Amino acid sequence: MKRGRVVVLAIAATAALTAAWMANSIVSRPPEVKQVEKTVGATDVLVAAKDINLGDSVRANDFKWQQWPVEGITPGLITKSSQPDAPSELSGAVARAPFISGEPIKDQKLIKISEGGVMAAILPRGMRAVSTPIREETAAGGFILPNDRVDVILSHKRQVGRKEETVSEAVLRNVRVLAIGQALENSDGEKVVAGKTATLELTPRQAEVLTLAQSIGEISLSLRSLSDAQADNEATITIGDDGSSTVKLLKYGVPSHAFGVN
Repeated sequence: MKRGRVVVLAIAATAALTAAWMANSIVSRPPEVKQVEKTVGATDVLVAAKDINLGDSVRANDFKWQQWPVEGITPGLITKSSQPDAPSELSGAVARAPFISGEPIKDQKLIKISEGGVMAAILPRGMRAVSTPIREETAAGGFILPNDRVDVILSHKRQVGRKEETVSEAVLRNVRVLAIGQALENSDGEKVVAGKTATLELTPRQAEVLTLAQSIGEISLSLRSLSDAQADNEATITIGDDGSSTVKLLKYGVPSHAFGVN
């Protein structure tokens, strides 16, 4: 075979192998994925830099700015564009409700000390805070904590004919405990909060009932289950025209028992 033909055949074979290799590379190459970047509008929102407890006095470093999607901005959130000095402006305020780290800050959940004390700050509109003396044996062995729900039991003696007997009646039901002593919250892992008084969240009428019940006899608190927080029957105390006080226990709207003192 002539030398020139050998060279031509060698070149053709090399070209064929190169073409086959290129074709195989193209076929086996994974499909190219096109990345489409979409810029989502975001703005800085004021959030809690750490956990904030009920009644805590906050400082500027308790807050931080965090990016938040514009679509997720709801009324009440504090944005850097609208209130750039919010951390310093809110410094010294009292938390009316707890915040967890990273939770957006809302003005409604903070109150300035100048607008009222700590208890006044956490008390809902229209409600009253009334304290009653307690002992371990009259407060579920000391296991009642702030934010628990209790029934208020009145125990006193009454005259029945020639005999004197002790009567106990629930004069208030399902009321919230605001504080035990000076404690507004139980500390982490704490099962018992010590104190000589329990401060209850009451309506104005309930406040009158409790105050009158305290003058009649001994007050005890009965702890309710966490799952038993529905509205319940409520006992009331009424004052007659002659100045006498009468306690009526209402069950389903029907007076079941009444007793009075002069």
